[in-house]
Amino acid sequence: MINSISVSHFFDGDVFHYNKTLSIEQGIITQIDDISPANDKVYQGLLVPGYIDLQVNGGGGALFTQDPTLACLKQMSLSHQTFGTTSMLPTLISDRIAIMEQGANAISQAIKQKLLGIVGVHFEGPHLSIDKKGAHNADFIRPLNEKDMALYTRQDLGKVLVTLAPESVSLAQVSELKAAGVTLALGHSNCHFNTAQQYFNAGVTGATHLFNAMSALKAREPGLLGAALMNDDVFASLIVDGQHVHEQLCHLALKLKPEGKLFLITDAMSPVGSTEKQFNLSGKKVTLSNGQLRSETGELAGSVLDMASAVRNVHQRLKSPLAKALRMASTYPAQFIGLNHLGQLKPGYQANMVLLDKQSLTVMANWIAGNNVYSSLRS
Repeated sequence: MINSISVSHFFDGDVFHYNKTLSIEQGIITQIDDISPANDKVYQGLLVPGYIDLQVNGGGGALFTQDPTLACLKQMSLSHQTFGTTSMLPTLISDRIAIMEQGANAISQAIKQKLLGIVGVHFEGPHLSIDKKGAHNADFIRPLNEKDMALYTRQDLGKVLVTLAPESVSLAQVSELKAAGVTLALGHSNCHFNTAQQYFNAGVTGATHLFNAMSALKAREPGLLGAALMNDDVFASLIVDGQHVHEQLCHLALKLKPEGKLFLITDAMSPVGSTEKQFNLSGKKVTLSNGQLRSETGELAGSVLDMASAVRNVHQRLKSPLAKALRMASTYPAQFIGLNHLGQLKPGYQANMVLLDKQSLTVMANWIAGNNVYSSLRS
């Protein structure tokens, strides 16, 4: 664990700085000063807040739904750390309650062992709409019951995010989950605008992978998409990989959502950080071709996107300011899920930091709580 780091360029989450030294104690940033002339170890690059990915199905050849174990979590975390991710919510898609409980137990182990990078869990389903199931297995989609409620309200899972559809979850259940501290997002739903509005009013604060697997804008029915875009208080996640959402629709989201309410996710599957070209998901073969993951029945099945690429895509393809792209990968997801000690590099915040090449924005090094977890630099 480092006690300080000096860098030529530095972004604290709000402002760019030059030639600064960050002092660190027990993994927490305590002070930021100008570089001392005596300091002969200055990193040449751009130091930014660590990326936070709230939807990670897999990576490094590991897939959490297929292998809901601590070993799988370790492999996923190590793989995504090479792409600047310092915090993640491993994601379980629709499945049997026994598999979901096994995954939750693995998350609990990771939290207890303080496995670097694991901060909670995302249950994407199984309380979804059959009409908008995407690559989820329809056999597992069901209404939320008492066993599910007990699972989501466990207190040993870190931050818990549940993506749900009004078709399978009541407003009373939303209120119960919210009271237990669970973060909720609408997704994989064919609901009407007014229904979505009711759920947002009841305590749902997010919309999962905007534009994908949700009722679309129509002339006489704005759908879930319209409700997510029109509600300024609702956070929305976006997959910017050039495959899931048309570039112009990404621009529309950036134009309509208030600053701070749109953030990046990868929805990454096991091929990220590996040479894998095929894998099984909920009983179906998924194949990687031309940058797309497609199930054998034709649906998009997650992505091969990493957070470093997502940031580059927002800045370089969508021409958004670099500061905005970086905040969409760190500050804003931290605010959505309530990670109040993450997402910025200021005194009092955890030293989760990524060193980027200033030109290419590729990851050169990565620290979690001051621990160097990845480096491509020569010592």
